[in-house]
Amino acid sequence: MASLTRIRALGGSLAVTIPIELVRAENLKVDEVVEVEIKKHKKDYFGALQGLSKFTQKDRMEDRE
Repeated sequence: MASLTRIRALGGSLAVTIPIELVRAENLKVDEVVEVEIKKHKKDYFGALQGLSKFTQKDRMEDRE
């Protein structure tokens, strides 16, 4: 089971939290040793500009003062 989580500063170290759903699914307990695989999450901007209209003559910079 995979999950996204945020890295946080904890003293001089970095820490990640494990979501409770994952803890329950894997029956994890305090002080157990687990293996962690690190992969940076790539942001997906697909559809981010949806709904924007095309530039008009009014939008051109040369028309600005």
